[in-house]
Amino acid sequence: MSEKYELSPKTIDSILGFINSGEVAIPEIQRPFVWKPKQVRDLIDSLYNGYPAGYLIISQSPNMRLKDGTLSEGKKIMIDGQQRVTAMMTAILGKEVLNEDFEKKTIKISFNPFAEEGEETFKVLDNAILKDKKWVPDISVVFQTDFDSFDFVEKYCEINPDVKKSEFNKKIQQLLAIKTRSIGVITLNKDLSVDEVTEIFIRINSRGAKLNQADFAMSKIASDEKNEGRLLRKAIDYFSHLAVQPEWYAEMCKDAEFAGTEYAKKMEWLMNDTEAIYDPSYSDMLRVAFMYKFNRGKMKDLVALLSGRDFETREFKEEIAEDSFKNLKDGVMDYMNEYNFKQFTLAIKDAGFISNKLMNSDLTLDFAYTLYLLLHNSDVDKTQVKRYVQKWYVLTTLTSRYIASPESAMDLDLRRISEKGFCNYLEEIERAELSDVFWNDGLVQNFETTAVNSPYINVYWAAQVRMKDDALFTKNGAVSNLISVIGDVHHIFPKKYLQKNGISEKTRYNQVANYTYLDTPTNIAVGDDAPNAYFTRALGQIQNGCPAGEKQIGNIATVDEFNQNLATNCIPAAIKDWTYENYDQFLLERRKLMAQKIREYYEGL
Repeated sequence: MSEKYELSPKTIDSILGFINSGEVAIPEIQRPFVWKPKQVRDLIDSLYNGYPAGYLIISQSPNMRLKDGTLSEGKKIMIDGQQRVTAMMTAILGKEVLNEDFEKKTIKISFNPFAEEGEETFKVLDNAILKDKKWVPDISVVFQTDFDSFDFVEKYCEINPDVKKSEFNKKIQQLLAIKTRSIGVITLNKDLSVDEVTEIFIRINSRGAKLNQADFAMSKIASDEKNEGRLLRKAIDYFSHLAVQPEWYAEMCKDAEFAGTEYAKKMEWLMNDTEAIYDPSYSDMLRVAFMYKFNRGKMKDLVALLSGRDFETREFKEEIAEDSFKNLKDGVMDYMNEYNFKQFTLAIKDAGFISNKLMNSDLTLDFAYTLYLLLHNSDVDKTQVKRYVQKWYVLTTLTSRYIASPESAMDLDLRRISEKGFCNYLEEIERAELSDVFWNDGLVQNFETTAVNSPYINVYWAAQVRMKDDALFTKNGAVSNLISVIGDVHHIFPKKYLQKNGISEKTRYNQVANYTYLDTPTNIAVGDDAPNAYFTRALGQIQNGCPAGEKQIGNIATVDEFNQNLATNCIPAAIKDWTYENYDQFLLERRKLMAQKIREYYEGL
């Protein structure tokens, strides 16, 4: 097996020279610098003392065929070590970096040439250091190309007359020796496939965080200069940040280069956005824009296309890279469009998913937005787009379509939608996956779970919201209000009641079929009584009034309303006679009723 990389030592001076000249690109250089100033100080101290500073890893993009037929050597990209190199550039070369507030700052490291035991040799510059003559305030001065060592020593010794010039000059030469320190550079074989480089990137950058092809694609985008990749990456980063923190808009505007772009204008509406149904990450944005514009579901293909790969000839061509960046930009712009984004989130909310508590899968939501963009820009009846998106989102949630091998499933769906048309494909999937067997048996079995965030119970809550159901024992007390504001999920067969009667396993009493939304006063009135006791008591209060000293259960006024409320909440009518001995019977009957409610809900979309 051939080596995947070459290892060679490079001096700090040569590495910084590669970066300055543009021979090696740092994808993260335009992103906020995440290291703390103390970390920069620690790196300089390590280099000064000759301690190892880790490895840098460089990848080379594949050679690309230009439009005139000649070959362009692929750009070298640093895929590991960006933060260390950025730290050296600001401390040694005096370059500005973007801080977390997107302000351009230089991190100045000060040098104490005659530090005694217990004192620090390097510190981050502060006012106290500026007043202390023994410190060299900013080491970057020493590394400037026009640095005059003789003059510098003379001036320092003038204000520190007790210092011998020869001794100070020796210290300065030790500081300058940082430039000759070596760091190991791993250069990946340029013949490695995009998949192999992606895998290497993910492994070496993981550091306990889960990385994927989207992370590598973002680095690929940021390192591109010809197609304005830096600005595109910023647009994706900034939009995902603003979606979560609209108040951050003012900070974004401090990035003067970005604030004047069409991207900034496109996301301006987010400064007043308060919706939290869909707060996308950069990975979500990238995935949706890619699937929508490229009709592919596998993110590794995006990296290849941005590199200019021709999937038929396996060559890399400039025009493919240019077209890929243009298509991705168009996809991102459509993604950020206020009308598109708001209409999509409105469709999801109108389907009953009024809270992100009801969302199970980011990927399922991503595909739903992709579908919205595809249908909105197709010849499908525009008045039906919202309904189609709702049905697909519920269908794919119920069937966990994008949970196992999601990219393969998405890739297949995109191709089939393109080949057959969405309406035909939807009918085909419904026949195959939403048969009577699914509704009457499969979904009933799926409700046999204790997972309070399972997709099945969340679709059930969404169905109750969509159908404007009142909570149990309540008139004009919508389930939607309890989900979005103050309500809690409670046990229909109270937990303590079941435990007292020998049903002590969590897997038994915490079945989702034993849950319902109740307002707080009703829950207090129910207490830990047996179902036959408190349901009978509630019915008696309706028929005869609430006895003095007894807590009122709900506010339903008639027996007909009471029975209808039970049906609305999928409670078997016989519960008025049931105790813990009927618990398993209750669970089975309620699962069937919940499944049928979801079917009615889905078919009504």
